This record gives sequence, C-alpha cells and structure tokens, in this order.
Amino acid sequence: MAKQIRKALLLLLLCALCHALTAIAGKSYYEILQVPKGASDEQIKRAYRKLALKYHPDKNQGNEEANQRFADINNAYEVLSDSEKRSIYDRYGEDGLKQHAAGGGRGGGGMGMNINDIFADFFGGGRSAEEEDKIVKGDDVVVELDASLEDLYMGGSLQVWREKSVIKPAPGKRRCNCRNEVYHRQIGPGMFQQMTEQVCEQCNNVKYEREGYFITVDIEKGMQDGQEVVFYEDGEPIIDGEPGDLKFRIRTAPHDQFRREGNDLHTTITITLVQALVGFEKTIKHLDDHLVDISSKKITKPKEVRKFKGEGMPLHFHSKKGDLYVTFEVLFPTSLTEEQKRKIKAVLG
Repeated sequence: MAKQIRKALLLLLLCALCHALTAIAGKSYYEILQVPKGASDEQIKRAYRKLALKYHPDKNQGNEEANQRFADINNAYEVLSDSEKRSIYDRYGEDGLKQHAAGGGRGGGGMGMNINDIFADFFGGGRSAEEEDKIVKGDDVVVELDASLEDLYMGGSLQVWREKSVIKPAPGKRRCNCRNEVYHRQIGPGMFQQMTEQVCEQCNNVKYEREGYFITVDIEKGMQDGQEVVFYEDGEPIIDGEPGDLKFRIRTAPHDQFRREGNDLHTTITITLVQALVGFEKTIKHLDDHLVDISSKKITKPKEVRKFKGEGMPLHFHSKKGDLYVTFEVLFPTSLTEEQKRKIKAVLG
C-alpha cells in the first residue's frame, strides 16, 4: 500500500514539474515574430508587418488557427516594440510582464495607473493644447517610389538609399528651451507694471551631419497609387523638437505588357486575320508566371475586348482580385495576289 502511495506521489510530482517547466518556457515572442533575440527595432517592425499581412483575418476568414497566430503576433509585437516591456520580458519573461502590469507599469509600488497617467498616455503627458502647438516638428520627407507591377501583384521589398541630417554633439554651449516668463515691476507707490522676459537654459551645443543608410521598404500586395509606407520620426530632425516622418508614396511603374487601372489589368494581344476568322489557341504569361488561357473558337473583331474574371490585381488586404481585360488587334495582310482575292471571294461570297 505504501509503495503505491509513493508511486502516486511521484507521478503527481512529475506532472507538477512538467506543468511548471511549461509555464516557465511559455511562448517565445522572438520565435513568434521569427527574429533573433538581439533583433533591432527595424527588424522587429519588418517581421511584424510581414507576418501580420500573412495572417490577417481578412485574408484568412474562418481559419481559427490563422486568427490565433494573428493575435499572438500582435501580442508579441506589443511587447518587443516597447523598450521597457522588452527589457522586462528579456529578464523575467511573461511573469515579469504580468507583475509589471499589475503594478501599473510605471514602478509605482503596486499602486497602479492613476487617471493622470491615462491622460498622459493619450494626450502627450498631460500637456495643454497650447503647449502641444509649441512643440516644433521637423519637415516630413515624401519620396515618390516606383513599384513594379510584379511587386504590387505578389508583394516584395525595395532597398532605398536614404541620406538625412543627424544631430551630433558639438563643442560649447547654446541657448535652448527659451520661454517667456511674466514678472511684475514696481513703478511707483502701489503701482506695478507687468513685464515679460525671455529666459533660456544653457545646453550642450549640437550640429547637423549628413548620414546615409539603406532602408527596406515593404511593398504590400494590392497597394494602390498614392498609398504611403510611413517611417515615423525618420524625416528631417530639428533641434529641440521632434523629427518629421519619412513617407514613401507608392507609384506603379510602367510595364511592358500590362497596364493597371485600379484593381484591373489591361493588355493588348495581336492575332492574324486567319486567327480572327477561324479561332486560335493562345496563352499569356501573368505577373507571377502562371499562364492565362485566352483561346477562342469564335470570330474575333478588331479592337474587341474580352474580360477574364479574377485575373487582375489583388485587392489590398483581401483575397479577391480584379479582372483582366484583353484587347485584340487583328493583323491584316499588306497585299493580296489576284489568286488569293479570287479564293477569298469564293469562300466569303
């Protein structure tokens, strides 16, 4: 009897140990986003965008597994894109994040987030609208980016060289954070005059230097002309202010075979007069190299347009596609012999 009890206790202990190990291991947010633990913020952002597009609910309707992956991806990105949360996760795992959240996330000794913290998060630290207006922001940089039809059809990425001014330390001091302070000066018995005076702090001096680097711009399937890929705070910097944004504005590059109109594609195919009269068998290669059968057994008139449903561009963030419109040009012979004319008259009456 005692032996059986010891076996049962040992089994319970092993189950508890396995459960504890599973809890400790948890899910690796780095594995979910498919990035190494030392990944940069840019790597994490690119990985998130790629996976979020792949598992977006609009593209995986009814797929519970994909929807769960999408939720896990968002949860992982929420942690790894926040430097404070990422540091806690790296040191203490998910349990550390839970304790951090329970304590208000601000080291408040477990007091939680008060109403001022909430307003600070939503309205920029509790600043008034007037103070918000005073924040200086650098210029936004807008770049027209030509994307190939192939990338817009299948998705892709472009390496773009970027040069911008970067603020660097410089010798000496400078006036900064200047503000007008109001004070009252006595100009007579019981008489005061309100005055303003500009007050500035002394800060370390800075200078602008030009630096260049490559940026990876992800082209999403179905993006339209005019849509933007935004790199926040990667525009032009400004001293004592916030940098502007870098915006890549998508523009469809000309293609040698297809022309895009919205979500539809247009192309022109030339056939011979004989093919126009008796029919033909023909395929055309699409942007991803799959073949589209455009054969016909009917008479084809010059300039005739036929629609091939679902062979156009993919809709952005959707599984549907536009249509392909093929315009047929008929190549007429440049000359006919008398014998050929006679035979044509005999056939056509």
